[in-house]
Amino acid sequence: MDGGFGVKRYRVTLERGEREELEQITRKGSHQSQKVINALILLNCDEGEFSERRARGEELAEILHISLRKIERVKKRFVEEGLEVALGGRQGRRATYARKADGDFEARLIALSCSKPPKGHAQWSLRLLADRVVELDYIDSVSYETVRRVLKKTRSNHGSRSAG
Repeated sequence: MDGGFGVKRYRVTLERGEREELEQITRKGSHQSQKVINALILLNCDEGEFSERRARGEELAEILHISLRKIERVKKRFVEEGLEVALGGRQGRRATYARKADGDFEARLIALSCSKPPKGHAQWSLRLLADRVVELDYIDSVSYETVRRVLKKTRSNHGSRSAG
């Protein structure tokens, strides 16, 4: 099962129904281009009884303008995780992050940004603010990018008043 480089070779064998579904994806409808490419990869790598001809990896990569690694990834996903994952990748597996910056934290951060900066600094920097809110125990940890987003959201222009 080894392709010579320590790479496990995955064997695609499609059922009749799977082949028909893939052929439909490649023929009509408005599908994402990656889904169509993945369907073409599976159809051309099929070693099952319903396949007329199997393409070589290099030949397929050249025709579809993709890498051999892409072909192997699609084949691997098909063998290990099934047709749907092989066609669409892993959309449902994105990491979710708990929101750290709640309203209380945001209010404290804004108040701190309006205060006098530390000695030796003309103004607050994002990194200084991030370090200071952690020192003051407003939050366990925070990136300066989160500080930037919170402050951008407020769009406050301290010290200027509209003469409207």
